[in-house]
Amino acid sequence: MADVMRPSPMHLVYLVHDLGDPAVLRRLDMLRPRLATAVVIGFHRAATAPAEVAGWPAIGLGQTADARLGQRVLSVLRARMLLRRLRPQLAGATVVIARQLEMLVLARSARDLYARDAVLAYECLDIHRLMVGRSPVSTALRGLEGHLLRGVDLLIVSSPAFIREHLSAAHGLRLPPVCLVENKVLRSDHAALPAPVTKPPGPPWRIGWYGVLRCRRSLLLLAALARQLPGQVVVDLRGRPSRAAIPDFDAIVAAAPGLNFLGAYDRRRDLADIYGAVHFTWAIDFYESDANSRWLLPNRLYEGGLHGAVPIALAAVETGRWLAAQDAGMLIEEPLSDALLRYFSDLRQDAYVIAAARVASVPRGAWLDEGQDGERLAAALRIRRHARRQATSAGPLEPTPR
Repeated sequence: MADVMRPSPMHLVYLVHDLGDPAVLRRLDMLRPRLATAVVIGFHRAATAPAEVAGWPAIGLGQTADARLGQRVLSVLRARMLLRRLRPQLAGATVVIARQLEMLVLARSARDLYARDAVLAYECLDIHRLMVGRSPVSTALRGLEGHLLRGVDLLIVSSPAFIREHLSAAHGLRLPPVCLVENKVLRSDHAALPAPVTKPPGPPWRIGWYGVLRCRRSLLLLAALARQLPGQVVVDLRGRPSRAAIPDFDAIVAAAPGLNFLGAYDRRRDLADIYGAVHFTWAIDFYESDANSRWLLPNRLYEGGLHGAVPIALAAVETGRWLAAQDAGMLIEEPLSDALLRYFSDLRQDAYVIAAARVASVPRGAWLDEGQDGERLAAALRIRRHARRQATSAGPLEPTPR
């Protein structure tokens, strides 16, 4: 076991659905101290693929579009037919990580063909709504996921609900070992940790909704609240609006005084300033309200909590359960428009001070990864590689059924 736990730099091939996704850069930064080499292979939403991601070489597989699953499926099928061109990148790989199911289709074939003793890890970080329905397409996708999981050495999830509510329910006891890596703020992203923040008292009470803005119902709820309580509630929006999900984003913002879209931000540089400017973090999402939105633990939960903003969450979803376990956050229930109006109409400074103090009392390690999560993930990959090498030395691996 000592040999298993001895750190050995990894040679990583990382297959991703979007080379421009900031979360890809975060995962590479998390693993950077344990990497000897890395190459990032994937699709891109921009017109051209980047030459590198987080300082590692990147290889584009073609352009895809947000919210166009059918087009992405065809792109994956085309890329699978051209896997041989990835052979030089797979040679010598010790770890192959696939981010999301569509990339697992490519990663499993690539690993089986060109890097047989490499660990194959599957990052399941979102559950698409088609995975949980009762249609023939949903059934077929779950069957594909189950088939691919049989070749996976390590399953990486960002929320325990993905295991409890989907993967175990769909595939029973046939799951590979699991490593939970929450979407905490990385210590390596920041030159200095935030000092305790004393925010100017409200009103106006400022709510920040930051990140990928893709939930139209959230936008409408916040717009209505700002209109109903003028001068008492202000909402700051920052990040990347998904106009595929909210085509009328600009019109809704323009029509709601007190709703301000302030553009993009750099999460390495700007988190302390943007969360330090608000009293609350909007941590509610209805984009896939019957599944993924109920199960995820979003980046903004950890970012806001670390910087002293009180998270607003639904009590009945995983984010609400996480906050309840920490005895922190503003937890609300349906009907949300009534609950929000009542809370902010009655909110007084002393009540907010109590809510902010509960957030401040949460152990910092609940919000922040100071390297421990990266080491846990690296250790899990080392253990699975040791197990795979032992299996390989016992006899040649048979080709995985397809």
